[in-house]
Amino acid sequence: MVSPATRENVLWGVVAGLSFLVLVQGYELLGDERVTVLVKAGVAVLVALVAGVTAHLVRPHVTPSNEQA
Repeated sequence: MVSPATRENVLWGVVAGLSFLVLVQGYELLGDERVTVLVKAGVAVLVALVAGVTAHLVRPHVTPSNEQA
């Protein structure tokens, strides 16, 4: 079973990767430039990994407002 903290970190990564893809789609719709699928996928995976690792590293330093320190 995966711990709740690990699941949260992975979900933050997924949200970041999908958000990047939405931004690229908007860029393509409004601009004349096109981005290849391989570049989109590669950068989205990189963004997801960085966001997941960042969430893991920042988690001990942030206390949720509904929990006491």
